[in-house]
Amino acid sequence: MGVTIHFEGQLKDQVAFQDLMELAKAFARSRGWEIEPIDLQETTLARVRDEKDWDYVGPVSGVALYPGPNCEPMRLEFDRDLYIQEYTKTQFAGLGIHLSIVELLREIEPFFQRLSVEDEGEYWETGDAETLARHFSRCQEVIEEELRKSPAGRMNVKTPSGRIIDLIV
Repeated sequence: MGVTIHFEGQLKDQVAFQDLMELAKAFARSRGWEIEPIDLQETTLARVRDEKDWDYVGPVSGVALYPGPNCEPMRLEFDRDLYIQEYTKTQFAGLGIHLSIVELLREIEPFFQRLSVEDEGEYWETGDAETLARHFSRCQEVIEEELRKSPAGRMNVKTPSGRIIDLIV
């Protein structure tokens, strides 16, 4: 329901990984975002391909960036093959955060063999901030409409992982 940026791709090589990490950390620091390194010998990443589960089990490395309290973390978490499949919900963070995340994706794009981005706010595809604003507004209207139907409901519920649930009714 909320506005989310989905991204996936494969880096060119280990040098690209190192360069991407440096660029992403510098980008985050320049905006005052929190940064958390990711370096796990074994974990499971939930993935989907062709609408079927395609989970990865193994080592991962990268960095988690925290653009703000009302935004999901932007996890630049790569598997042993330097592949990533992630998403970041920006619905409650505002247009500025969304624009910054798209800007970062544009800056790191050259490090990838291929990078696919699906922006539910259509900013990645169009560069049109007015279209993005309409998506944010429409999603908020739908959530508020549902809350009127279920007054005990809650919106913008953060899970322990940092993921955000748009609406619980």
